Amino acid sequence: MHSRSSQRFLAGIALSVLVALGGCKSMGDVTSSIGMPSAPDSHSPEDLRRYSEGLQARYEAHPENKTVALAYARALRSRELNDQAAAVLQNAAIKYPRDREVLAAYGKALADAGRLQEASAALENADAPDSPNWSVISTRGSIADQMGDHRQAQALYETALKLAPDEPSVLSNLGLSYALSNNLRQAEQVLREAAASPRADMRVRQNLALVLALQGKFAEAEQVSQRDLSPQQARENVASIRQMISQNNGWRDIQAAATRGKTAVR
Repeated sequence: MHSRSSQRFLAGIALSVLVALGGCKSMGDVTSSIGMPSAPDSHSPEDLRRYSEGLQARYEAHPENKTVALAYARALRSRELNDQAAAVLQNAAIKYPRDREVLAAYGKALADAGRLQEASAALENADAPDSPNWSVISTRGSIADQMGDHRQAQALYETALKLAPDEPSVLSNLGLSYALSNNLRQAEQVLREAAASPRADMRVRQNLALVLALQGKFAEAEQVSQRDLSPQQARENVASIRQMISQNNGWRDIQAAATRGKTAVR
């Protein structure tokens, strides 16, 4: 369907939607420390804002409390305020320089903020051969992918899968890594496996839809997208990818469009 150079160009879209999953952005149970507010039932922008503001007050009152700092940083990351989350966790890392939980959260926040070299260093310190953390390893893989080392990224994902077999978030990252390596067929196979998991979330399914669309399987991509989106949204997302493919206007246009539609093709 496409020349090799065109396929490489199309695979570039995966960089803008590559996810470092593993539950780090979930709100979690943080209500047991210093009377912190309950996590919101919905993830609407307004609910998340109120929740993070409540945690901000607790953090300002108790900046030395690790649990408060971690919860506040998670709330900031859920709002994509990644630089602020990294700043909070940098302070926590100074207070707890050997705490792997803090270092892992700090590294992931740095990765979200695009500070890849710093993120890689923090995450290496957060992991240990005697107690490896699959989520940290998967995040290190996503950083390697973003830095162009797809072979290393795939090795890290395989290691993470040995620790967490069939984990859909790791499989999703591995599938996108194959797309970045210009292996869309294998990317589809792995992403189908990820999407079939009962633990798969919207992001995993939308990554499958993305790779299907990149191969010209537009109708099937729409069907997959409609599991989480309205038929109109699914059509619009796939139509946008299809138009970009036909126009071949360049990777910057695709990256910008994917950034605007993060909730759909993240």
